[in-house]
Amino acid sequence: MTDTARARKLADRIRVVVAETLQRRIKDPRLGYVTITDTRVTGDLREATVFYTVFGDDEERAASAAALESAKGVLRSEVGRQTGVRFTPSLTFVPDALPDNARTIDDLLAKAKAADAQVRQASSGATYAGDADPYRKPGEASEEDQETEEAAEATEGPGAAGSTDGKGSPDA
Repeated sequence: MTDTARARKLADRIRVVVAETLQRRIKDPRLGYVTITDTRVTGDLREATVFYTVFGDDEERAASAAALESAKGVLRSEVGRQTGVRFTPSLTFVPDALPDNARTIDDLLAKAKAADAQVRQASSGATYAGDADPYRKPGEASEEDQETEEAAEATEGPGAAGSTDGKGSPDA
């Protein structure tokens, strides 16, 4: 049975250790502005996936990925030394898709904003197809309701409305 709380704690600790080691010990010139965004550990605590982002263009991202791969052994030994687990998990570095997803969402929001502005511009001089306020308000009767009431009164006739005692028999 796996202990997800322990895996979560180990993942958080691995994220901190890797980030600090990259900042202090790894002096690879290919390593750009790398940010460790997330870490996930399998349930058996044997493998850790480290998600990272790199500030820069595609060339800097590729160079940083190569630098991380070459520093994998140093990072794993530092993780083993600082975490104290029986088996040090193997590290896998995966570029985080979060910035790309955020950029896509920003583009979609910009398109939606432009479409809203276009609709707002098209409707600025428009008038209502029917009444300005199509809803009835309490106390107001529409023409249909008045016609229906007049027709009902005409069919009942005078004296047709008798009172009953609630049981269906007329009052005497």
